[in-house]
Amino acid sequence: MLTILSHSTCTILMPPLLVASVLLLPIAVHAQSFPVMPLTIGVHLIRAEVATTDAERARGLMFRDKLGENEGMVFRFPSSGQACMWMKNTLLPLSVAFIGDDGRIINIEDMQPKMLDSHCAKRPARYALEMNKGWFRKRNIKQGTAVDGLPK
Repeated sequence: MLTILSHSTCTILMPPLLVASVLLLPIAVHAQSFPVMPLTIGVHLIRAEVATTDAERARGLMFRDKLGENEGMVFRFPSSGQACMWMKNTLLPLSVAFIGDDGRIINIEDMQPKMLDSHCAKRPARYALEMNKGWFRKRNIKQGTAVDGLPK
């Protein structure tokens, strides 16, 4: 038996078990946990989930409906380079700080939920730190500020 999944641009025939897997994907993605580590920016302590693999970075904060006040996600890229973020399937407004090899913030960008436009580092970045939108601004954290405790 095949089940028909229809989207505005395509129709797909799928076995029922696969249909259930596809429909539960947002739940499964959210349920998977990331390692957590503390980061500090000045006097501010952050509980950061850590995304280091391609799959973890691709999943990021997708499908989350809340993020604690001092919680975020740090993305570690394999090496410094052009880094861009987007908000596909991300339900929360976020701010992202792009961070260089030296642990200093390169630039901070605000991002709106579910948007596919790219937000990029202004020079090669090794890390990106996503927090609730406005988190950096509210604490007067700007370009050049050091982030301590980043994953190696």
